[in-house]
Amino acid sequence: MLKRALTASLVTALTLGAATACSGSPSASGSGGTPTVKLMVGGIDKQIYLPYQLAQNLGYYKKYGVNVVLSTEQDGGTGAEDAMASGQVDMAGAWYNHTIDFQVKGKAVEDVVQLSGAPGEREMCATKSGVRSAADFKGKTLGVTDLGSGTDTLTQFLAARNSVKTGDFHRIGVGAGSTAIAALQNGKVACVMTTQPTVAAIEKKKVGYSAVDVATTTGAKAATGGAWPAAGVIARTDWVNAHKDSVQKVVDALVATMHWIDTHSAAQIADKLPQSFVQNQLVTKADYVSALTQDKGQFLPDGLMPAGGPKNVLATEELVGHATSKVDLGTTFTNDFALAANKKEGFTTTTTPAGPQG
Repeated sequence: MLKRALTASLVTALTLGAATACSGSPSASGSGGTPTVKLMVGGIDKQIYLPYQLAQNLGYYKKYGVNVVLSTEQDGGTGAEDAMASGQVDMAGAWYNHTIDFQVKGKAVEDVVQLSGAPGEREMCATKSGVRSAADFKGKTLGVTDLGSGTDTLTQFLAARNSVKTGDFHRIGVGAGSTAIAALQNGKVACVMTTQPTVAAIEKKKVGYSAVDVATTTGAKAATGGAWPAAGVIARTDWVNAHKDSVQKVVDALVATMHWIDTHSAAQIADKLPQSFVQNQLVTKADYVSALTQDKGQFLPDGLMPAGGPKNVLATEELVGHATSKVDLGTTFTNDFALAANKKEGFTTTTTPAGPQG
């Protein structure tokens, strides 16, 4: 989901690198040696998804005994969650709400480690749009990453919570990065839901402002009524059950990464990421660090699904007509792997974990 790589060359390089790494490597189901797990991220260069690459750069996948082959979505290509569901990759770095969507479609997919308690998104509105909250969406054209994406669902949900029906406004896909910025500049949309570093670029260019904050856990609680877990690792339940050792190793690495994020500054985090992520045609490194400092609060320090989070996300899906209360939330996530990872290293957990029913 959230298909918006900053540059075509970056996406191509990452995808080709993943393909090269895959060739000749044993799969997670192979016997003996270090297991290889293929993980596609829904936009690996976005701040909301930085833990996956950071874990690689910190050497944590290797430390915990797993070879993780990272790849990223391409604009107009297969979404990370769909690539996972079809078996093209083993895991997806994507939003938790997809597990609910898949269950509605009769597919068992679960979240095995939760990286954020908020979407990391902001509703960025054009300077002269007049939009100050979701209550002002009526009659406007709003940009989302793609129709049907998480940003699309969240936009509809914010509107509904403010008594604005989906039919009262128009939604179009504008991607992110330069395409989202252009849509604001040329008046194609009044607002666009997007993440850092696109948010920072919009503010720096003075073409828009943040009207609704669902970027941090505090902001998400104010806008949606509670914690809204977004970025995590999701995988097919049958694959998880058949590869529990490999899953545990991946979760061990990511939980260690989340504790590292919690104890390091935005500048220190940026120093460990690829230069192309933190300094490009949209933002300078200083912009990136400033943006991460602002929205670092979205990340959970221990990889645990927060109490009430699944129920709040289900409420979102219900309100926009994507699901009903018949969804069994207890099968859409597990804290078992994250709890084991924290126990292994003696990490202190601060998130109140969701129970079996969310």
